[in-house]
Amino acid sequence: MNEQKKTAQRIAGQDFVRGVIAELRRVTWPTREEWISATILTIALVVGIGLFTWILDQLFGWLFSLIHPAIG
Repeated sequence: MNEQKKTAQRIAGQDFVRGVIAELRRVTWPTREEWISATILTIALVVGIGLFTWILDQLFGWLFSLIHPAIG
């Protein structure tokens, strides 16, 4: 690779990093209270969906055992 191409890639990489840093400075970061409430909501939703999935699994297992009972 020639020297001009290497220099152009290096400058492009530096511009990218500068752009990322500039964007991060413009971000409106959540407050501690917003972060905590979002975390609690996420955990609650994961637990809720997990319970819902477990209940459906139990229900379909029970229904399947009625339709196709174990032999023996």
